[in-house]
Amino acid sequence: MQLIRGLYNLPTFPQGCALTIGNFDGVHLGHQTILRHLKQQAEQLALPAVVMLFEPQAKEFFLKEKAPARLMRLRDKLTYLARFGVDYVFCVPFNLAFAQQTTDQFIQHYLIDKLKVKFLSVGDDFRFGVNRSGNFETLAAAGKQYGFQVENNTSYCLDSLRVSSTAIRQALAEDKLDQVEQMLGRAYSILGRVVHGNELGRTIGFPTANIRLHRQVNPLQGVYAVEVMDKRGNHYYGVANVGNRPTINGMKPLLEVHLFDFNGDLYGKTLEIFFKSKLRSETKFPSFDALRQQIARDVENAKKYFQQNDEK
Repeated sequence: MQLIRGLYNLPTFPQGCALTIGNFDGVHLGHQTILRHLKQQAEQLALPAVVMLFEPQAKEFFLKEKAPARLMRLRDKLTYLARFGVDYVFCVPFNLAFAQQTTDQFIQHYLIDKLKVKFLSVGDDFRFGVNRSGNFETLAAAGKQYGFQVENNTSYCLDSLRVSSTAIRQALAEDKLDQVEQMLGRAYSILGRVVHGNELGRTIGFPTANIRLHRQVNPLQGVYAVEVMDKRGNHYYGVANVGNRPTINGMKPLLEVHLFDFNGDLYGKTLEIFFKSKLRSETKFPSFDALRQQIARDVENAKKYFQQNDEK
């Protein structure tokens, strides 16, 4: 899979392409259905499968720090998109000039002139153009005019629950990790590279792998029982804290993971942290000794969780 940043780096598609457009935040079950069908259509038409997404996301551009939490950073999103056989991810810079385009300008400049789209798949809530004036009907009319097929992806539902990034964020905020796992088709996870920290955990008997969270807002916060996987597919169990570490007056959000019975070197390695069960909210403790005692209880509770679930 190839990442294309910006319009002027876009390769030529002489025969056109099969395209879908969206944020794909979380790459949940609804997104996965769209991606599988996109790949199927691309293969039938002998065209590349292309995903168009935006950086920053539209709400991040307009709402700034009030924008909802991201479920995934771009890098994490690309990892999952590649697993569904996408050929190209076209990352469009979302700025004022882009936001002020008319629907006709977007269709002509991006879909017709540059991408030469032959098949287009969009969600039922997709909007585009200045003041969000364009929708599926706008694209369907353009498809008839320019000769490309437009498909409307209806919402993916689990029972009566509409699967969406918004619903997943809400479930994370309410600590409903089982519901999140159902909507994603996997446990919620964060990918990241282990960096050097202040090594406080090592001094109190609980060394941690530290991963910086380069996000405006995090969708979850607290202490969790986690499963961890490295790039070689090795699995570990542990306990993780997501937050600002109030006991040491931390300023930037950090993901700290303590792996059970692990003594190796993880610096520089990429890990995927799967959040299985919330143990407690983040708390400021009166002393490092009180923090150490609580972490010991967290480890014990996390081990009990995995023992109980391994027995099922």
